[in-house]
Amino acid sequence: MTNTAHTAHTPQPARPLAHLNVLISGASVAGPALALWLSRYGARVTVVEKAPALREGGFAVDFRGDVHRTVLRRMGIWDEVHRRQTHMGRQTLVEADDKERVDLPAFLMSGDVEIFRGDLSKILHERTRDGVEYVFGDSIASLTEDSEGVDVTFDHGPARRFDLVVGADGLHSHTRRLVFGDESRHLRFLGYYVAGFDVPNHLGLDRTARIYSEPGRTVMISNYDGDPEKAGVGLVFRSEPLAYDRHDLEQQKKILAEKFAGMAWKHAARALEGLERAEDLYFDAIAQIHVDRLSRGRVVLLGDAGYGATMGGIGTGTALVSAYVLAGELAAARGDHRVAFAAYEAEIRDYAKGCQKTSGNAGPFLAPPTEKKIRSRDRAYRMLSSRFLAGFFKKLTERAASNLTLKDYARQPSEDTPYASLNRQP
Repeated sequence: MTNTAHTAHTPQPARPLAHLNVLISGASVAGPALALWLSRYGARVTVVEKAPALREGGFAVDFRGDVHRTVLRRMGIWDEVHRRQTHMGRQTLVEADDKERVDLPAFLMSGDVEIFRGDLSKILHERTRDGVEYVFGDSIASLTEDSEGVDVTFDHGPARRFDLVVGADGLHSHTRRLVFGDESRHLRFLGYYVAGFDVPNHLGLDRTARIYSEPGRTVMISNYDGDPEKAGVGLVFRSEPLAYDRHDLEQQKKILAEKFAGMAWKHAARALEGLERAEDLYFDAIAQIHVDRLSRGRVVLLGDAGYGATMGGIGTGTALVSAYVLAGELAAARGDHRVAFAAYEAEIRDYAKGCQKTSGNAGPFLAPPTEKKIRSRDRAYRMLSSRFLAGFFKKLTERAASNLTLKDYARQPSEDTPYASLNRQP
C-alpha cells in the first residue's frame, strides 16, 4: 500500500526515523500502538498478522492510573476509548441457588475505563491504516540478520528486507520462538486455565455479571455491551499442566465439559450447553512470559511477547506504555537500535515486571482452591464495598500501573494539538 501524504496545512513534527524500515509482527494492540508512534516519527512501518483480518471481540481490557491516562492522551485516543467503553456495572457473586452473596465494586474489575480488546484494536487500526502497511493472512517464516538489516521470509508473501523487526505477536509469540528459542524456555504456567465464549443472554443481563465458584473452578456469565441477545461465559479452573492442541477446538471443548461437569449452580449447565455450538472459543493457560533480554540484535519484543501474562497483569496498558517508550527511545537515538533497545529495556523492564507480578494471584482470586478460601475471598469483597476501603484498594490496584516516570520524548503534545492528529482522517 502507499502512504497518504500529509496535507500542506498540517504542521510536521520532527521525523528522526524517516530512514527506518520496520516490520512488526502482530496486529492486535501492541503492534498497531507501536506503528502509530513510529509512523509519527517518520518510519516506514509494515505490520504482518497471521489472522485474515482484525480479531473482533475478545475479553474486556482496562486502563488505570496516571501513566495509562497520559499515554492514551498522547496517542490521541483517550476520547475514543471512552466513547467505546463497556460501561460495565455490578458483578455479583452468587450461591448455587442463585442467591446473591456480594457485589464487586466496578473499579475492581474495570479500572478507570474498560473497552473490548477488539474495539481497541479497531481504534488503533483506524488511526494507522493510511500511513502503515498492514499484511493480513501471513506470518514470518524465517529471519536472517546481518550488520545492515534483517532478511525476512514469509509463509505466503515474497521475501523482504527490513532494518528492524518487532515481535508483538502475543503470549505464544512466533517471533520470540524464532529468535529467542522454544516457548518452553520462557512460559511459566501458574496452575490455572481460562476459557471464554458467547451464548444467548438467557439471564437477561444488562452490563452486569453473575459469578459462581466451587473449589478450583468458577463460571462467570456476563453482558458487557448491552446487547440483549448475547452474553459471555468465562470459565476458570485449577489444573496440572494439560497436553492439548491449541488449534483443536473440539479437544478444548471436551476438556472444559469434563472439568465443569456437575456444577451445582443452576445456570452453569445451560451456559455449558452453549459451549458445544461455540465458534469463538478462547482457551489458554494462565501463564507468564519471562525472557532474559527483550532484544537480540535487530529484533526486539514488545507487550505480551516479552513480558506477558494471560490475565490480571494489566497487560494491555503495559503494552501501550511500552510501545510509547520503545518508539520514543528509537526516535531519541535517531534509529540506532543498539542504543534504543538498551534504553527501552532499562526504562520498561522493572515497570513491566511489576505489572506482570499482579497476575500471579489471578487464578486463585477467580477460582479459589478450597471452600474456605472461597468464603475468605467473599468476605474481602464485602469489606471493599465500603467507600473508604474501596478507595484504598483502588490506589493499590493503580500502584503497579503508575510506577513509571514517563519521558516526554520530543516534547510530544496532547491529543488536542496538531502533532497528535497526524494519523487522523482529514
